[in-house]
Formats: sequence, C-alpha cells, structure tokens
Amino acid sequence: MQPFDFTTQAAVCAELQDDFLPARLEKVYQRDRHTLCLGLRTFQGRSWLTISWHPQAGRIHLSAPPPKEPDTFAFSQQIQSQIKGLALSKIVPMSPWERVLDLQFAPRPGEEALWHLYVEVMGKYSNVLLVNADNQVITAARQVGGKQSRIREIQTGQPYNLPPSLQERQPRKDESFEDWQAQVGLVPGAIAKNLRISYRGLSSCLSHAMAVEAGLDPKRSSDDLSPEDWQRLFKAWHHWLATLKSGEFQPGWTEDGYTVMGWGAVRPAETVQKLLDDYYQDQRDRQLFGQIQHQLRQKLKGLLKKLHRKGQGFEQRLDQSAEADQYRIQADLLMAHLHDWKPGMKQMEVVDFETGEPVVIAINPEKNAVQNAQKIYKKHQKLKRARLAVEPLLAELNREVHYLEQVEESLDELGAYDRGAGDPSDLTALLEIRDELVQQSYLPDPSGRPRKAVAESKTDFHRYESPNGVTLLVGRNNRQNDQLSFRMANDYDLWLHTQEIPGSHALLRLEPGQPVDPKDLQWAADMAALHSRARQSEQVPVIYTQPRHVYKPKGAQPGMVIYKKEQVIWGQPQRAKALLEGEAIA
Repeated sequence: MQPFDFTTQAAVCAELQDDFLPARLEKVYQRDRHTLCLGLRTFQGRSWLTISWHPQAGRIHLSAPPPKEPDTFAFSQQIQSQIKGLALSKIVPMSPWERVLDLQFAPRPGEEALWHLYVEVMGKYSNVLLVNADNQVITAARQVGGKQSRIREIQTGQPYNLPPSLQERQPRKDESFEDWQAQVGLVPGAIAKNLRISYRGLSSCLSHAMAVEAGLDPKRSSDDLSPEDWQRLFKAWHHWLATLKSGEFQPGWTEDGYTVMGWGAVRPAETVQKLLDDYYQDQRDRQLFGQIQHQLRQKLKGLLKKLHRKGQGFEQRLDQSAEADQYRIQADLLMAHLHDWKPGMKQMEVVDFETGEPVVIAINPEKNAVQNAQKIYKKHQKLKRARLAVEPLLAELNREVHYLEQVEESLDELGAYDRGAGDPSDLTALLEIRDELVQQSYLPDPSGRPRKAVAESKTDFHRYESPNGVTLLVGRNNRQNDQLSFRMANDYDLWLHTQEIPGSHALLRLEPGQPVDPKDLQWAADMAALHSRARQSEQVPVIYTQPRHVYKPKGAQPGMVIYKKEQVIWGQPQRAKALLEGEAIA
C-alpha cells in the first residue's frame, strides 16, 4: 500500500485551505477502530473529512459519506461531546517536514481556538488526540504508557508534547547544487534510497518517482551518476520543492498507485481528495474482499468435510441394512431345524432351502434355538427400520452438500479482487454470498442484528454478446441465479445450466418468435460450462430448456431448482475462455 507521505499531506492541506475552510462540525462518526469521519458543513454543503491512524494507511482527506451503521466507539463520542457545533477554522502543520497536523476548532472563524485535534501520521505510531486550550490531552485514539514507550507517554490529563523530531537534514531551496550533491552522494548507494535517508520529507515512493522523472534507474548507485545525471536529478528535486511552495499539485493515477506530483501519471485525477478517497477505498475493499473470501472458504470447507463424514456413516448403515434379508433367512432356517439344536452349541450348520448349500449360523450357547431365532428376527427388523430412517436423511444431506458446493462454486467464480482490471461489483456479490449464508444460519450475523432476506441482487449479472449479437446473462451467486431464473426470464428465452455440476444459471435472451441459432446455442453452452466447477474440463454436459420448465421446490435453498423437458448439449469451456481472452486482448 502506498504511504501517505509528507508531499501528499501538503497537497491535501493546500486543497483544504483553498476550498474547504472554514467549516462547522456537525457530526463525528467512527467507522472502525482506526478511522474517524468528521461531518463538516461548508457553503457548498456537508462534506466528510476522513482521519485514519491505521499503521499502514494513516491519512487525512475528504471522502464519501461513511456507511449508515451504528457507531459504538467511545473515542468518537468523546470528541463529539466536546467540539460538535464548533468551526474548523485552520489546519496547521506543527513541525517542518513532518506529518503532524493541528486541526483548530473555534466558536467562529477568526476567533481563538478552544480545541485542537492533532493528527499524527507516523506509521505504526500514528495517532489522533483531542487537546483543549490549556494543552491538556482530553482523549486519544491510542494511549501510550511508560512501559510501552520511554520516549513519549500519551495519557489523558497530561500535557500534549510533539513527537520527537526527525534527525535527517531539512530540504532547502537555496541550498547549492554542490552541497546537495555532497549530501546525497556522501555514502555510495542506490540513488532513490540515498535521497530518502539524506533529507526529511521523502518517502520511498516519492524518491523512486523522482529518480524516474530524472531518467535514472532508482537502484543505480550514486557513484555511477554522470554530471548530467546529477543535474537532471537536481532539476527534479527543485521541481518538487517549488511544487510544495506553490501548492500547484498534479494528482493522477500511476500504473501501481497514485501521484500528486504528476510524475509517472497514466491518468489524471479531478482532485487530490477524490484521488485519495478512491485509492484507499479500493485498498479497503481489496482487504475486505480477501478477508471475507477466506472466511467463507474455510467455513464451507469445514461444513462440507463434516457432511461428507456424516454421509459416509449413512452409507455404511445402508450397506448393513442390505443384509437384513440374510438375517431373516438365517432365523427361518434356525426355526426349521429346532430339532438339531443341542444345549451349549455355539453354531449350527443347516441346509439352505433354496440353494441346497450348507449355512453356518452363529448362536448364543446360553440361549435355546427359539431365543436365538427371535434375536436374529429382531436384528432383521432393526435393519429394515434403519433403511427407512436413513434414506431420507441421506437424501437431505446430499441436497445440502449440493447447495454448499454451489455456494463454493460461486466463490471460485469470483476469483481474486481487482477493482482496476476486474469488476468492482465482485465485492458486492461476495457480500451477498455472505448474507445468504447468514440467512441460511450457516454464519452468525456480523452486525449482531437479525437480517431480512433480500430477493433482489444489488449487482448486475455477467453480460456477454454472442457472435450474432444475442445477449447472455450469467448469475454471479445464488441470489442472482434465482433472480435470473424466476424474475427476468420470459417465455422466449433459453435457460442453461451444467448437468449435475455446480455452476451458474445462464439465460440466453431471444426476441419473440426468434429461433435460436445453433452457433449461438453452442456458444451459450460453452459459456455456461466456463461458469461452472467443470471449467477446466474439455467437454461438459449442459442442459437447456425453456424457463417455464424450471421450478423451485417449496422450501428449497437459494439457487436450487428442478427442471424438465431438458435437452443436453456438450459445452467446451476452454473454447469460451480462449474467445474471452481474445476479446480482452483486442
């Protein structure tokens, strides 16, 4: 994750000073244990200022409104009780070339500040503190005791002290080229690293971009630079200092992150605030996607393992019950040969009536022949009852396994999250899968509140166009599968699904009276096979039928259907994959 460095902070402050201040504080909301959102009213309307003290994502910038979830954090409530209704009049950097800001709150713009909200972006030591006019700490996001740090304690009721100053040299615009070159090249090493460790205010990302802007390899040793190389690097250095002084930043997207200097930008951004909000929203979504996907995979893996073990037990009991008739035959033979029984016998050898073959029957020597026959009859009846009891249980278990495998396939279909190159609605589809498992009581509700079932999906289906221009819709999860099959399908469409294989529902949209072209049907079958668990196979059986022949049994779980009047066509997922990759390249 790209760090929120001093240059980015300067760009944020420049925009806030020009377009945002002063603003009246109306709401304080803490969205998680590392992020605070301030609802501020300006002449243009309400805006939200996000402040984060996350170890890897500490930052401050304007953002979209936070989610409408209950705020249960004491830190935000303490801040709101003290400064709600006051005006944010100034945002002042506290130390030269360091990421510490003082957000000053006063009764009215231009008046003396009554409260100070200090934002310290310092990696794992990042913090946010509310300090009154007497410089006394009222509350802090992270309190630090003497055992945690011998350098700087942070406790409520104590005076506020600035973080220890950095030891690196401060950049100066009036510094001569010779002094600057001597400082950067004092110890031979990679030029980007030397820039970063020689002066304050440079992050690894900025020093890397500065070297690239000068036409240099960031890992190139300072000993190998020619005088012309040093001059180009010094020019980029002065451009950076001039931008910091003028506040004329050029926000934009790079191939692997963002820039506020315009260096390496492949696409410009509207504002620094929008750039940072989009970037960190993407990072937050990416992290959330990975966490939820891993959680669901582990849960499904455990559930399926437990069900398969339970199913094996049922199968063993059915195998045993298959021997019920053998026990009945043994009991009949024993009753027919009562005259051959003698006290103390442990087994009797009798002749089978039907086959004429000798049969050895184990008996209890402590019981007579009739008692032994009655015991065998009881075992026969018990095994018969077991089959009647186990068969419906096994059928229900198999339905549950099929459902969970369908959910697992939906997870596999999503793959890895990539908002830039992929589909940002993948996260919403994943959250819908989690909601479905919560509603089916496989997972506890993360919000702790009962959740109502949602019939409609919030995301769009996968949409494809056949070679003849016919639209194919493919569901992303069970909620979308139900919506596709029972809400969107009409009498003219064709419904497709892999035969007895977990996969997505697909709908080939046809115009009224339009016959399906065999090429379009084959292409749709290939796509349906690609969106199934058999996507790695060469050929996959795919059934297709009219939507009116697709039914949902009463009480069935999401995505589970039955169908009739189906026909089978063989889909080739590898052909569909090659076609999609070819379209992506083109």
